[in-house]
Amino acid sequence: MVIDGAENSVYDVFSVADDDFALIFPGGTDIAFIEDVERRTDADAVFEALKRSWPHRIPKREAMGIHGIVFYGLYVKRKYYPTLRDEEAVNPDGSRLR
Repeated sequence: MVIDGAENSVYDVFSVADDDFALIFPGGTDIAFIEDVERRTDADAVFEALKRSWPHRIPKREAMGIHGIVFYGLYVKRKYYPTLRDEEAVNPDGSRLR
């Protein structure tokens, strides 16, 4: 799923090949912030993987699961995901969100 910080964003879901998913979400993570991706040594490869995914949007009603979230322009939320794993999301004081 892609969540964009734009006021008119629509939170689309995309099908991504397993190899591309592993590039976008390394080491078992399932959260990515584009600002972090830009600083990665493999940023070009990650952006190519994202580019390959854009033609493969899936209507949410047809999605069989959301396995990762890419945030664009929402780096302010990074503090809630220190491990880049959705299930480990925390409040700013470190207490768990779930």
